Amino acid sequence: MRCSKITMILDVQQLYVHFPVSSTVIRAVDGVDINIEQSETLAIIGESGSGKSVLGLALLGLLPANCTVNGVIRYHGNNLLTLSENELEMIRGRKIAWVPQNPTGAMNPSMTVGNQIGEPISLHIEKNKTKIRKKVLELLQFVRIIPPEERIDSYPYSFSGGMLQRSLVAMGISGHPEVLVADEPTKGIDIMNKQAITYLLRVLREEGITLIIITHDLPFVQNFADRIAVMYSGRIVEIRGRQEFFDGPLHPYSRGLLRSLPENGLHPIPSGTEDSEENDGGCRFRVRCTFAIERCRIEPPLIPFPDGSAVRCWLYDRREKVA
Repeated sequence: MRCSKITMILDVQQLYVHFPVSSTVIRAVDGVDINIEQSETLAIIGESGSGKSVLGLALLGLLPANCTVNGVIRYHGNNLLTLSENELEMIRGRKIAWVPQNPTGAMNPSMTVGNQIGEPISLHIEKNKTKIRKKVLELLQFVRIIPPEERIDSYPYSFSGGMLQRSLVAMGISGHPEVLVADEPTKGIDIMNKQAITYLLRVLREEGITLIIITHDLPFVQNFADRIAVMYSGRIVEIRGRQEFFDGPLHPYSRGLLRSLPENGLHPIPSGTEDSEENDGGCRFRVRCTFAIERCRIEPPLIPFPDGSAVRCWLYDRREKVA
């Protein structure tokens, strides 16, 4: 979406992920176009059900078998959607890694934390058990689970939620990936553990790892991300530089997200019946939008701006400003 001489590491074009449910279809991701540059930090934000987690899972080929996936996901020019499962396994965890949300459910209760962190190392890098254990100890130290010698053989039940979340980060980076996709990394943890996760991700960013942060935690990404991508009802409605976004978001939905923050008065986004109207071809946010116009009955394209921003809103195609 933006011009740069920096290497493009991921390029997503017209990605669709649909789930059949009874007699209907849930369009979880519906025509997403976005690219990610090497070593950048991209935050994908939106309400629950916006499709952001499904988009993240699609990048790693972790979607369930009952969905339909179409489009292109290029990693260094290779379309991941055309690879076999064996070929994907060589990339997943080694080149592109996933940090899931819900650390309690993500960890195997019957395996020690150390063994789970060591799995990607064993699969992709090293077979020697002594060397694997040494690396796991280093990772535990890095994510501040100390003393690592006393924790490496512990089971998940003995860890707090924050410790489990940091363990998932350790597992995610254990294969030395180029890209780390973290799904709601600060969800359900206290302020101290949130600060610890923020610190870890900052260190990884400084080391040159490309970070894709999926979150609804706007304060978390406010001083962290390079760019913000806003998702609503399966589509990206805005892409903007982090500072520009927080200084003045373009899309009415983005403005609503910022207005709903405590420091901005907790103004809720108006409710609506978008689910009943989302298949009529119009803008999916229009029934909740205070700026809706007649033209919004037609789906707007993602309109680019010279600075690399883009917004899916007819108001900007007409060069009108949202007051």
